[in-house]
Amino acid sequence: MRAVILLAALLLSLAAPARAADITSAQNVIRSQEQAFARNDAAAAYSYAAPAIQEVFPHAEIFMQMVQQGYAPVYRHQSFEFGEAKVADGHIAQRVHIVDEKGEAWEALYTLEQQADGSLKITGCSLLKAGQAA
Repeated sequence: MRAVILLAALLLSLAAPARAADITSAQNVIRSQEQAFARNDAAAAYSYAAPAIQEVFPHAEIFMQMVQQGYAPVYRHQSFEFGEAKVADGHIAQRVHIVDEKGEAWEALYTLEQQADGSLKITGCSLLKAGQAA
């Protein structure tokens, strides 16, 4: 019985660092895209989008236009801070607390998915004004 408990504890301790590493990797991808938006670097920002998003927006400039028009708080903001994250089966959900240029608070929920090459790509971003129901 002790061996089973020790084995379970060992497996859980090995899983925790992997999840922490996954979350750090996801945050690095999101931060890199956010910095690309700040530089107006459409190609770099687009490179962090998952293939399904790139199919919908087949050119970096079209993608950037969509972000500017539909995700202004993500594109330009006063603050951009990571909140809670969850990891399950190669998918990551990361909350981001944003204060836009006008000082209004927003909540973004980024989803990311591990790709066949092992990289993480952003599969979506839901944006709500803070305090609004989903």
